Amino acid sequence: HDGVIEKGMLAWGKTLSADEIDAVSVHVFKLRGTTPAAPKAPQGVTADGEAPSSEAARLAAAPAQGEAAPVEGNAAQGKALYATCTACHGAQGEGNVALNAPTIASQEAWYLTRQLKNFKVGVRGTHADDTYGQQMRPMAMMLADNAAISNVAAYISAMPQPTPAKVSASKAEIEKGKGLYATCTACHGANAEGNAALNAPKLATLPAWYVERQLKNFKAGVRGADPKDTYGQQMRPMAMMLTDDAAIKAVAAYISSLNK
Repeated sequence: HDGVIEKGMLAWGKTLSADEIDAVSVHVFKLRGTTPAAPKAPQGVTADGEAPSSEAARLAAAPAQGEAAPVEGNAAQGKALYATCTACHGAQGEGNVALNAPTIASQEAWYLTRQLKNFKVGVRGTHADDTYGQQMRPMAMMLADNAAISNVAAYISAMPQPTPAKVSASKAEIEKGKGLYATCTACHGANAEGNAALNAPKLATLPAWYVERQLKNFKAGVRGADPKDTYGQQMRPMAMMLTDDAAIKAVAAYISSLNK
């Protein structure tokens, strides 16, 4: 699969800015426990690969294209707004597979904010084949402004992480997924903990069925094809490196196994 991986990495690299390429390089060196020669820390990233708090906050609050930067979220106010979400996502953000609603509790506020905005402005949830995204979009549109979105995101991110679901995949499938996930670690982390500085969300708390669906959506262009979805466009070629449904299912199973 070396040729496929090389093409995928080349396509992904073309979507990155110079600062983002530098950030990935610094992060990879850090994972290897080595230091690049004559390192030059990218803008907004320190020499050890970590974004300072002010830069992390800026990335976390990155608005959808054409929108003003959101105010800092108020979890107490977000609790009231979240009441509408409980019918599908549950009172504790635990999700409901029967309603195709993923676990969202403890997900980072910056990522929740971005995705709610994407749904609201039509960057996500408008593709004809995105059945469940189309269901989510009108819910996001009920949030009146950036402040409301930030408040809901703050409330959800403060929820305790729910008890992880049992992984139904076989040991062999999980091991296969572990090998395939190696490419993902540079951005999403070895334990799928995410990295705000690289705009990579936490994955470990997501259910396997949802990760599997989103990887398929990225691969098919149901998600990540909109020119305004900058970070979705970065993710799509990575999903396309997974050659078939079995590979996607294995990666999703491995990611789910990291939630302990």
